[in-house]
Amino acid sequence: MREEGAAPLVAPVGETPIVVLVRPQLAENIGTTARAMANGGLFHLRLVAPRDGWPKERAWAAASGADRILDAAQLFDTVDAAVADCHRVIGTCPRPRHVVVPVLTARAAAAELRAINGRDERVAILFGPERAGLEAEDLARADTLVRYPLNPEFSSLNLAQAVMVMAYEWWVAADETPPRRLQTHKTEVATKGSLDNFMGHLVDELDACGFLRNAPKRPGMIRNLRHWFQRGEVTEQELRTLHGVVAELSRGRMRHGRPEKTAEPDDQD
Repeated sequence: MREEGAAPLVAPVGETPIVVLVRPQLAENIGTTARAMANGGLFHLRLVAPRDGWPKERAWAAASGADRILDAAQLFDTVDAAVADCHRVIGTCPRPRHVVVPVLTARAAAAELRAINGRDERVAILFGPERAGLEAEDLARADTLVRYPLNPEFSSLNLAQAVMVMAYEWWVAADETPPRRLQTHKTEVATKGSLDNFMGHLVDELDACGFLRNAPKRPGMIRNLRHWFQRGEVTEQELRTLHGVVAELSRGRMRHGRPEKTAEPDDQD
């Protein structure tokens, strides 16, 4: 059933969480679940008594290339059979129902999943049917519950969204992407020395054209200019461009002669 251009998804060596869809209703939702799993680096899918049977072509059509996850999906008649080889079972539940059991956020659950798999133990995450979620009997198979902290006025998720939240948290729990970075393409952030060099060039030309002629205001104006460039994470390429701008303004002034009068600079202190 694999489409042309399917992603070359290969599960890593060792244990990773198993996504168990309990009585899913629509094949399209199984397909979009596979897509969400692939986004977050989850590869093992088990299906418990899908309402419309399995396999279904519509699932592959909705998977956007996550075909290998669907190709390898395992089919079970009951939740007990689906989790029989697992050491831990986590159930997703919007509202815990009169049970004494640990309840984690998705982020905390992801950390626990990493720890469990790090011990080479197998863990399953149960997701219930689209309409009502897991039933009490399903939740009785779970030793831990997960509840997403969403808007209490509207916390409804479709099946793939629910899986995506968990898959995302699983992925970022081990991801080393810095929380913030500056995209500089082929240049780099300017050094303080480069900034000082440019400021010297700029101030010389501002003095030459008379912009900084007000002696009492001059230090504050220069300081404000320096703060502006320091704050902006200026790149080396941008500084080269600014050097060119200042040099061209200077040449233009020389070609046409210095104006008899320049505008009085605003108070910038």
